[in-house]
Formats: sequence, structure tokens, C-alpha cells
Amino acid sequence: MPDASDDPSVRPWGRYAVLDEGATYKVKTITVEAGKRLSYQKHARRAEHWVVVAGEADVTLDGGVRRLAVGDAVDIGVGVAHRVQNPGTEPLVFIEVQQGDYFGEDDIVRLEDDYGRS
Repeated sequence: MPDASDDPSVRPWGRYAVLDEGATYKVKTITVEAGKRLSYQKHARRAEHWVVVAGEADVTLDGGVRRLAVGDAVDIGVGVAHRVQNPGTEPLVFIEVQQGDYFGEDDIVRLEDDYGRS
């Protein structure tokens, strides 16, 4: 697998691919490797909707954690602190639909990060 220096869609926790985007939305598929998790973060200018399509997810929303299985979905409002973790031994894959007026990476406010990113 290429590292992040070769491909910006590769992250320490897995990878993502943009499926579609428009002025008010972006759709991604996100793959989280076994035992990995994304940063605990929030966004000022977008909401997100996640649907699990493979594996299981532990989703943290404002400190509370819930387990999602294939077919389960969760809505994350603008400004809500959130994180996803793969508790399983197989890759977790989910579809992320972002809605808002801006989708840049600089709209991520990381509250905690396992990989030393700010």
C-alpha cells in the first residue's frame, strides 16, 4: 500500500476515495484498517452522514460511544465532536456524505489524534 507521501488519500488509519462532489455536498468511501481510528474531531462548516457497508464501527459522538454494524447509519451535526474506530479484525468500510458550504481539510479541528497531527 502506498504511504501518505505518495497518495494524499492514504492516511495512517486507512484510506478514502471521493465518489462524487458538488457545491453543497461531497461523498466519500472510507476504509479504516483493523484496530485503527480517526482523530476525535469536529467541523464548523459541514455535517456528515455515515453508513456502514462492511465491518463494524465504534462511533463516538460528543463523548458517547455506540456500535454500528453493516446497514447502520449515524448523523453528525455541524460542530459535534466525533470519531470512528474499527474494533474488528477486518477492514471497516463506510460511506460518508458531507453536506455544507465548505469541505476543505482545514475545516477539521482535531481534539485528539493518535498520529500526532494537529
